Amino acid sequence: MTLLVLYVFVHSLLDIVDQLTRATTHIKTQPQIGCNGHQALCNRKYSNITHIATHDAPFVGVLPTENQNVDIPTQLDAGIRFLQAQAHRNAFGKLSLCHTSCLMKDAGLLKDYLKVIKQWLDNHPQEVVTILLTNGDHLNATEFDKAFQQSGIVPYAYVPHGDPRDWTLDSWPTLGELIAANTRLVAFLDYGADQTRIPHLLNEFFYFWETPYDTLDPSFAQCTIDRPKGLDKYPAAVAQRMYIMNHFLGTKVLNMIVPDRRDATRTNAWKGKGSIGEQAQRCMGMYGRAPGAVLVDYFDRGQVLQAQDRLNGFL
Repeated sequence: MTLLVLYVFVHSLLDIVDQLTRATTHIKTQPQIGCNGHQALCNRKYSNITHIATHDAPFVGVLPTENQNVDIPTQLDAGIRFLQAQAHRNAFGKLSLCHTSCLMKDAGLLKDYLKVIKQWLDNHPQEVVTILLTNGDHLNATEFDKAFQQSGIVPYAYVPHGDPRDWTLDSWPTLGELIAANTRLVAFLDYGADQTRIPHLLNEFFYFWETPYDTLDPSFAQCTIDRPKGLDKYPAAVAQRMYIMNHFLGTKVLNMIVPDRRDATRTNAWKGKGSIGEQAQRCMGMYGRAPGAVLVDYFDRGQVLQAQDRLNGFL
């Protein structure tokens, strides 16, 4: 335990120094043009767009339990349109945004997080935002829906029509259609979703599959299907789902995996060994299409928005 405390102190101190040296970095606000910053995206189906997604988006700061450097409104202003977060029940029985455990990191109540996103959507009528929530405690989806209802965000939520088991990539609307209908929030839950009872909270794995996560390999030398388990045996189903390319690097210290902040600029580059571009090319070679989302830590480091534009064919 003494070594662990020492590690956390030293690591945090180094990260504070690292953060201060980069404090002058200016995060640009994305112009409000067309749909999600590009006129060409208005006529493109949601399933044919690559989003840079912020991994553990609400965990902001310089500690090893924190994966981003700036808050949710700043992430959205910069051009991020896909936010991922973990939710757990806290000591008071409330659904909170917690990093693995609410004792380790508690970034506040889920309903308050959703209120922040709703307010941003209120002020940006040409934008579509996706949120992915992980249900690590395998709670009933009604607990998540309670937070959605309390936040007032539900009217913005997109509800697919028809049986999700029959859903294909072509079933998705375009961004322009989502904006016209003012259903500008697409919300996914990884486990426990029940679309029959709560149609606005979508089962992630009806629509996406994911590559492995928590990787310690800086080369990201894989693009296999990690979740849902067994999907790789059904190539027709693989072909009709979007996929999330997990591209956040961990480093292991004393049997703990923590975000690798120091290598974030290299990890989040477009070109080079272990870059977003290199892994994306590997995945595209295997599956014939770009990922629907690329999940990253410290999105303000590297070239993530350039990577997003390149994968969407704008550069």
